Amino acid sequence: MTFTMGPALLFCPADRPERFQKAAERSDAVIVDLEDAVAPADKKRARGAILAQLGSGGETAELDPSRTIVRVNPVGTPDFEKDLHCLAHTPYRTVMLAKAETAEQLKALEGYHVIALCETAQGIINAAEIAQAPNVVGLMWGAEDLIASMGGTSSRKDDGGYRAVATHSRSTVLLAAKAVGKEAIDSVYVDIPDLAGLAVESADAVASGFGAKACIHPNQVAVVREAYAPSPAAVAGARELLDAAAAAGTGVFQYKGKMVDGPILKHAESMLRRARLS
Repeated sequence: MTFTMGPALLFCPADRPERFQKAAERSDAVIVDLEDAVAPADKKRARGAILAQLGSGGETAELDPSRTIVRVNPVGTPDFEKDLHCLAHTPYRTVMLAKAETAEQLKALEGYHVIALCETAQGIINAAEIAQAPNVVGLMWGAEDLIASMGGTSSRKDDGGYRAVATHSRSTVLLAAKAVGKEAIDSVYVDIPDLAGLAVESADAVASGFGAKACIHPNQVAVVREAYAPSPAAVAGARELLDAAAAAGTGVFQYKGKMVDGPILKHAESMLRRARLS
């Protein structure tokens, strides 16, 4: 299965069912969160909220399964087994596995399409192995949990940019996913009022090859969407370039004073694909 949700994925706490539909309406896909967004004492109620919004037969859901991801607790925790029991009674089959660390863990989610969330040192180191698991459709990385797992205090420097270890981890997850044809999802931007900073980071995610970016507030969605949607001028330019390539009929040619070859044409094709999705 190819992961096609995005580009703006919006987290929503599973114990806040009154927000489910609003989150779905304001984003390209909603991530119903049973993990960090829900306090330990409220996890049972959160699973109940997911089940409560289903029809009596468990087939008609308030949320569209094709645009819904459920983040479950880490493999090996008591809540993980309870999460799976809950999901078995729903039509939701796309799951985000929190703190994924080995490919072996993915066997516990057989039958589900999994976004493996690499957010520990072990998860980052094993990202390439995890990406190759048959039921993995994408990888995401998590900056804050990663730094916390190593005893650090912050993923970012004073100027707002990522520290070297976070940048390395981001690149590692992106390369691991793309190397085997899986999607890569960029981490959340936790400074909610800083939409300018989010715009810069989202633009970099697009340019680097991330297929989507996760959001933690509805106000972030429009910024992410704008970053992923090419401007009309950019789309027109990409079409002109591809037309020129077809007319040239050669592997390398000059266009507006610049040399054009295969990789540049692939950039143009990628831009047109994003335009069709936006």
